[in-house]
Amino acid sequence: MRKRGALTRTLTIAGTVLAWFPIVATLGTAVPRMLGRGEFQVDYLMPAELFPVAVVAGALLLWAALRARSRVAPIGWGLGLMVGMLAAGQVLAVVTGLASGAAEPTGAAWAAVVASLVFYTLLIVELGVAGVFLIGDVFSTGAEADAAPPPAGGGDTTG
Repeated sequence: MRKRGALTRTLTIAGTVLAWFPIVATLGTAVPRMLGRGEFQVDYLMPAELFPVAVVAGALLLWAALRARSRVAPIGWGLGLMVGMLAAGQVLAVVTGLASGAAEPTGAAWAAVVASLVFYTLLIVELGVAGVFLIGDVFSTGAEADAAPPPAGGGDTTG
């Protein structure tokens, strides 16, 4: 049974707001710099520094998705890949010496670490977008809201 009560709605809204917080905070600190200095500078490490907020957001959204039986796969995969991307980038930075400053931030290792941060940030955005869609699912009314979601593979499930 799909649960779309007050708890599920609260989890969905809280998770979505928290998911967007690292992105909004990053851009929110860039705008005053742009207005003050006339140049666009973004602290691209800020989403990684706000990792605890992103994980809590993902956990709340996953809990809400499980209760609502909606958007479980994109939220679950997004959360898992988000954690994996940040962990992989940090391990790579430590192993190559980039984290300690023993190695210069150049070359393939540096590019791989930055790429992991980019993918991590995009996965936070994916969680935020999935949260927005989950809000629509949880707050929808009518017969289409109570209908079972389509099968994951999209194929015939009759046998």
